[in-house]
Amino acid sequence: MSSSDTVEAAVEPTVDGSVRIEHVTHRYGPVTAVGPVDLTVPAGEFLVLVGASGCGKSTLLRLIAGFEQATQGSVRVSGKAPRPGEAAGVVFQSPRLFPWRTVQGNIDLALRYAGVERAQWPVRRDELLARVGLEGTEKRRVWEISGGQQQRVAIARALAAENPLFLLDEPFAALDALTRERLQEDVRQVTGRTTVFVTHSAEEAVFLGSRIVVLTKAPGTVALDLPIDLPRGEVDADELRESREFADLRAQVSHAVKTAAAA
Repeated sequence: MSSSDTVEAAVEPTVDGSVRIEHVTHRYGPVTAVGPVDLTVPAGEFLVLVGASGCGKSTLLRLIAGFEQATQGSVRVSGKAPRPGEAAGVVFQSPRLFPWRTVQGNIDLALRYAGVERAQWPVRRDELLARVGLEGTEKRRVWEISGGQQQRVAIARALAAENPLFLLDEPFAALDALTRERLQEDVRQVTGRTTVFVTHSAEEAVFLGSRIVVLTKAPGTVALDLPIDLPRGEVDADELRESREFADLRAQVSHAVKTAAAA
């Protein structure tokens, strides 16, 4: 019998951006912030974590990003323990751009860190800026563009590495309603990546997600795990927001959030 018959070869997990959270609890000193939580996020899914402030949404996102390690349990991205910057592009509540750089400079820095060859930067940069509707802004300084435009640059920067996982932590919370809706529409069209989005808004969750997980008050656990079967792709955003199906789902999620926060 050959060695190949007796020894099973190790197979590297596919780098697909899938997320597996198993029996995870996380503490800060004596305070338990989240857990226990078990979640599987298949490749390509758009998962929205929603709940009241302090329920552990951002903590879970940081664990998925690899910024922190769970006190108990395990987090795996594409079958491996996550490491910061390795498998995920991250967008925070504030843009966190380099103010002394131009829009182009911020994007180019992300491309450099992503290992993109310098000769390819102009094409990739133009593609990214076009994707977030910022064509023609590359020479402008960060302080010369609006808050909404700065957040679009942050999104473009997070997409620069073409990581399989896209993480967003309440990125539109500080923006006006119109800008927030426009950016929601932009992010909803991001395809080919697993996305985890944190919000406290039931309406935002229903509009964006293909699946919504509502967390209880701290320590956050799963109160509701709801698939969202609304059309994606070529659909009028205003028409979708005004539909009866959207209103029913928003009411269901809103009620779940309020109930979970009060429990």
